[in-house]
Amino acid sequence: MQSSLSKSTVSALPLPSPSSSSISLASPLQRGAALPSSSARNPISLRLYKVLGTNFQDPTTREALETLSSFYAPEIATPGQTEVGDEDEDEGSDEEDGDEGSDAQPIPMPRNEKIDGDIAEKARKLFRKNVEGRLLEGSYKFLQAFKEVDEQKLDVLQVHVKDMQGRCDEAQVKLQATNEGCKYLLERAGSLQMQRQNTIARQSIISAFLSRFTLTEAETEALTSRDVPVGRRVFDAMDKTARIREDCQVLLSGDGGDDQAGLDIMSMTAERLEQGYQKLFRWCSFEFRQLARDAHLDVAPVMSEAVRRLRQRPDLLAEALKILSSVRQATLLSLFLEALTRGGPGGLPRPIELHAHDPMRYVGDMLAWVHQAMAGEREFLDGLFGVKDGRMVGSIREYKGGEVQEYIRALMDEDLEKLCMPLKVRVQQTIKSQEGSITSYKIANLLQFYKVTVQGTVGADAILSQTLQEATEIAYQVFFDTIEAQGRSLLRFLHPPEADLSPPLALRDTSQVLRDIMSVYDSSLLEAPAQDQMQAQILDAIVDPALEMCKRMFAMRRDGTKWDRAVFLINCTVFLQTVLQPYEFTKTHVASLEEEVNESVQILVDEHYALLLQESGLAPIIESINTKPADRPLSHIASADSSSVTSALSNFDAFLSTLDVISSPRLTLLSVPRLVTKVHRAALARIGRAYGTVCEAVKKAENRYEFASTLLGSRRPFGQMSVLWQVLGVDEGGIDGVADSVSV
Repeated sequence: MQSSLSKSTVSALPLPSPSSSSISLASPLQRGAALPSSSARNPISLRLYKVLGTNFQDPTTREALETLSSFYAPEIATPGQTEVGDEDEDEGSDEEDGDEGSDAQPIPMPRNEKIDGDIAEKARKLFRKNVEGRLLEGSYKFLQAFKEVDEQKLDVLQVHVKDMQGRCDEAQVKLQATNEGCKYLLERAGSLQMQRQNTIARQSIISAFLSRFTLTEAETEALTSRDVPVGRRVFDAMDKTARIREDCQVLLSGDGGDDQAGLDIMSMTAERLEQGYQKLFRWCSFEFRQLARDAHLDVAPVMSEAVRRLRQRPDLLAEALKILSSVRQATLLSLFLEALTRGGPGGLPRPIELHAHDPMRYVGDMLAWVHQAMAGEREFLDGLFGVKDGRMVGSIREYKGGEVQEYIRALMDEDLEKLCMPLKVRVQQTIKSQEGSITSYKIANLLQFYKVTVQGTVGADAILSQTLQEATEIAYQVFFDTIEAQGRSLLRFLHPPEADLSPPLALRDTSQVLRDIMSVYDSSLLEAPAQDQMQAQILDAIVDPALEMCKRMFAMRRDGTKWDRAVFLINCTVFLQTVLQPYEFTKTHVASLEEEVNESVQILVDEHYALLLQESGLAPIIESINTKPADRPLSHIASADSSSVTSALSNFDAFLSTLDVISSPRLTLLSVPRLVTKVHRAALARIGRAYGTVCEAVKKAENRYEFASTLLGSRRPFGQMSVLWQVLGVDEGGIDGVADSVSV
């Protein structure tokens, strides 16, 4: 049968479509519905219902139809060939479907052409005949194949097979005899093979032990030979040696057994490890001697690792660091002197000594160079010891303690030690040569700033910190000596104040110096209680002599009155207050000056009130009220009888008519307008109270005034205090505040 399926033949078979009405007609048969009685015995109806009830979607049915279509694949008919189908149809018309003995062949039909429905009918008729023919043809071919096999003389082959079997039996017998003879050798070989396996296992154990507890030749060479440079190979060998010693300690801690191997391993590894440390020490010493070329150095990872490992041998590390310290001392000193006298490469930056005429720049450049060298040295040492600070640039260093930090601080102190002497000499010469207090104070503040910065890096006990501390103390001492000399000069050259009682020129110059000093302090980055205390001492050294100068100057005035003294002191004190008030750290001194002003203002209020009381005409009556005996009526005193009261009230009325409630000509020399107003209003408030005292005394029956109401009401303010307060321009509810508030 053909292996491929002809799709054209399948398409020629009259297969009903699944969507056709035949499926719906076959449904009653599939559900077991009974056929009509009239067609129950009709062959055509039975065949029709059988065909319509076939499910062509079943895979088995479709496979059978495809096989059948390949069996009757159409062929292309040659010209002149007669169709056999008609003859076959005629011959088979009297036979039943599938008769046996027919030799009909499949009907050849043209390929790739439309096939009509007659092919299916003919195929159905000849199917059985053709199948039997094919079976016969296959049987014939099978017989032909076995005939060829029979012709190959199987009998001869059988003889040869028997002969071979005999030979094999003989070989088997000889093999058994040989095995019997070699049995001892085989047993011996097996025993030797087992011994060999045991030896191999022991050899692998010994090799593992030796690889774990001994160094290779290459590793030994890395630790002992000078030909191997210090690097990862040496570090790995040292790590393995240290690991061997740790494992050997575990081995020695076991129970039982001989400990001689462990002791030998410990001795050997200790010697090799010490040789490795000696090699690291020699290499570090050599490398440290080469670090004399630049102030700023980069540390290679190999050097950092070598120093880290040498920390296990403090003696070797200390000796190596001593070499490093001496090298760095000489290098930094040479670079510092070169910066002072020769400048940078090519003359830029210029030598620091060229700016010796400018004290601030000269000292600042030297301190800046030292600070930069210190920062570079700290970065170099941090890299050398593998310290990762993680702080932001410019932030203050925090000392956290530890072995590494102690090493770094000690090295920093030693490296910068030789810079201290030339720096100290030049700074002290510059400080002592200054005559101005401002420059001295600026230099002292600059030294104080660098002192705090250096102490945060190398510690307060370092030689450089102590040098800067000493220079700072000298600078402040020179500054205090300068301002004390200025204070003594203020008290030495005195003269009477001017006629306008304004602050003297010497006070103005001193105030300008004080303002400059406070500006320098206010712009300083230092914040410490010690600085505030020092600033207080500075203010005392300047402000107190200035006030003393003002008091002595007024004492030299021959016609000076108490009034003029108070005005002059107020003008001077308020001038100093205006200089101190803009700064937060001067609050204490401003408060003390405020007390001085209040005392002088109170004097002015008392003096001004006494003068106004005389002008108002109430002075005799007030004096009589204050001095009269307790058992004598006021009206019986000559200076306070009815006529005197009437005269006094008349004068008081005239006083009120010409009174200026805002100011007074006597207060024109007072330089603070606000104080002028407050002093005048406080005196007027006391005048009002004096008039109220007179009215109360006149109204008292014990003073025996006749027609007291008529006596008081004849003149303004007609005995009414409310009218008086309006005339004086003083609020009755704020009388006490006006009278008492006389401060700036």
